[in-house]
Amino acid sequence: MVLGGLQSLLSELYALDLEYEVDDFVTTDEELARALDGGGRELDEKLLIAENDGDAEVSLYLEQRLLERLECRDPLTRLDSENLEDFWTAFEGVSHFTYYAWNAARDKDVSLFELELQAEVDKFVTTGMLLREQTGREPSGLHGWLFDSPTLAAELDDRERERYRRANRYAAKYCRRLELALARDDEAAAQRELRHFYRLSQTSKLAHIGAD
Repeated sequence: MVLGGLQSLLSELYALDLEYEVDDFVTTDEELARALDGGGRELDEKLLIAENDGDAEVSLYLEQRLLERLECRDPLTRLDSENLEDFWTAFEGVSHFTYYAWNAARDKDVSLFELELQAEVDKFVTTGMLLREQTGREPSGLHGWLFDSPTLAAELDDRERERYRRANRYAAKYCRRLELALARDDEAAAQRELRHFYRLSQTSKLAHIGAD
């Protein structure tokens, strides 16, 4: 399935040893997702987590039609304007699941902001990687696509909006630095940097981004 392929991208990119497969945690039950998310709002992707006494129940909700479209237009084979938004939506969910599961296996807590920050970085890096592999060219304007004018859902409250904007701002700064490394054709250095960044705590990530 497409989602397993997306998780494999992350596992290879960050050298992750993760025993959980995202496909085993996916639900397309919209009513269940709304109920677990607090009810009411429209969803196309959401990592649903219920923690209790050190245990966690985890589901990744993705809209059924979204999954069907990705199966028809697999971004791992061809990523283009027709499936880019669907790819980003699904990949954000896979990123959230992978980052949460990897940290949980190491008894490390992660915040919602940290999940969003890492997902923004993941989307930037993997989109560029896929486009380079599929077209043989360096994608132009990718940083601007992702970071210049982020679209936020109207139903988000002020706290959620601020979290997304802050994650976008920090990720944009970090990914600009990665662009410079890739422009120097230093992919090995960029990979070392990404793997190091992935393993940092939230506080250390923000300090690292700010340490220009």
